[in-house]
Amino acid sequence: MMNIRKILLPLAFALVITTTASAPVKQQFTAAEQQQISIETPGLFTRSDAFNVDLSALKASEYSFPLPVGKATVRKNNTIEITTTEGDAVKSMFEGIVRLSRKHPDYGNVIVVRHRNGFETVYGNNAQNLVNVGDYVRAGQTIAIAGSSEGKIFCDFAIMLNGGRINPSAVINVKTHQLRRQTLLCEKDGQYVNVSVLGDKVDIVETEDEMKLDDAFEKTATFKWNLEQMEKQRWAYPLPGAKVISPYGGKRRHAGVDLKTKPNDEIFAAFDGVVTRSSPYAGYGNCIVIRHANGLETLYSHQSKNLVKVGDKVKAGQVIGLTGRTGRASTEHLHFETHFKGRRFNPNLIFDHTSHDLQQVTLTMTKNGGITSKKN
Repeated sequence: MMNIRKILLPLAFALVITTTASAPVKQQFTAAEQQQISIETPGLFTRSDAFNVDLSALKASEYSFPLPVGKATVRKNNTIEITTTEGDAVKSMFEGIVRLSRKHPDYGNVIVVRHRNGFETVYGNNAQNLVNVGDYVRAGQTIAIAGSSEGKIFCDFAIMLNGGRINPSAVINVKTHQLRRQTLLCEKDGQYVNVSVLGDKVDIVETEDEMKLDDAFEKTATFKWNLEQMEKQRWAYPLPGAKVISPYGGKRRHAGVDLKTKPNDEIFAAFDGVVTRSSPYAGYGNCIVIRHANGLETLYSHQSKNLVKVGDKVKAGQVIGLTGRTGRASTEHLHFETHFKGRRFNPNLIFDHTSHDLQQVTLTMTKNGGITSKKN
């Protein structure tokens, strides 16, 4: 369970940014940004006090562990020491622009790369920096050669948000070097930034008895879910009588499906589960997330009122909230999302929104988050 992290931030500095949708970000960095490792990212919270980082949307080529064959150890200050062999190449985690490349009294030769997703990554103790300020780098591109200190060859690595180091385990599995394919919510709170994983909440009280749900992947890497065989009491359409006013995906990459009936209509839990979020959530307004068996989660938002709290066990068909227009909503409706292993997928794979019934399909779900559908 990833709890909310609070990050202390320094004072802000100005930055000139120009960008287009089709070209890499072009940036001009101030003298302070080229010298200081920890410094606010200008404009990061100009439009809103919160934004999401959807790590599940990244392609395999858009992520790289800095030293793929290195051994990583997390330190108490949210940095990672990645030990390796002499001459090993240090690689950029994501694509981005080099903000800082210099010798630092504490970190030796150090590089900071600013990324489009709002994060910055720090690579220290380099024997040699191979990029300069302003250079555009791709994920996996070699940017430095690992250096040595006290008989060890290693890279000092950190992930920053708005000038503060965050727990790297929110982004990567340090042991396996794999990217955690989940959505992070980044919320500005005065001089702090809160970072949480979608579906998690800091005040969850979790015990083995309370939160244990079936997980087929403890015994197998692939699970087949035949929706046609589900008993009626085990599922419910989240908003009976609704019509779709905005489908999943499309040009605006809609993260869920918008369902409309009338104001303050009853919203049902789609399946049995445990409530892991029940609170205002940035543009989602009043939001509820329910964790179900086998890595499935459902999200319900824009409620006028939430009727459940974090930690509640709910049954399929139980009323959990009332439709509203809280958050960024132009009309009263339900925004409904489905997630598997932290990755969004089209709710149409489960529900037929015309008949308000389950699809007559078998879903094949894999331990690493894959999901496919086949008609019965």
